[in-house]
Amino acid sequence: MAIALSALRNAARRPTPQVVATLREARAQGINTVFLCHSHNDEVLVRGVVTLLRDAGWDVYVDWLDTTMPQSPNLETARRIQEKIREDRYFLFLATPNSTSSRWCPWEIGYADGVKPHSTIFIITTRDDGGNHYGNEYLQIYNDIDFIDSGELAVFGPASNKGTPLALLDQRRVERR
Repeated sequence: MAIALSALRNAARRPTPQVVATLREARAQGINTVFLCHSHNDEVLVRGVVTLLRDAGWDVYVDWLDTTMPQSPNLETARRIQEKIREDRYFLFLATPNSTSSRWCPWEIGYADGVKPHSTIFIITTRDDGGNHYGNEYLQIYNDIDFIDSGELAVFGPASNKGTPLALLDQRRVERR
């Protein structure tokens, strides 16, 4: 399973649904929150993922949209990223050629693996028009996000072909390890 890079580019062209102002407001409204791990070189793809996740009613954290982040990566950046990974309900790794070769992305998923239940870590494996899939082998131990027949995004367990639509995921049902 993999989402076509072209599908993410197409989603980026659509208007993005409104964002919740704060993490506290999202939690108070029962909205699922997610930290989006990605390469900064994939801005268009990230915008597409944000649109799709917000369509499903999720609030998405993207570090370069956070005006309180340092201008240049440093120790404070790493600490803030760790804090956001812990705070958000879910962690999502956007697997692209850029993110899989990034210095930061493998560090972020490694950190998330140490502080979050596996059931709250998701991967979006991607593919290009030539059919090439992106996502390292070790990412296969996590849940995958892909489209189901209705066109909705859904979560699939490792090696599973049955998905649960994101809109049906409930914060209270998150499995603890």
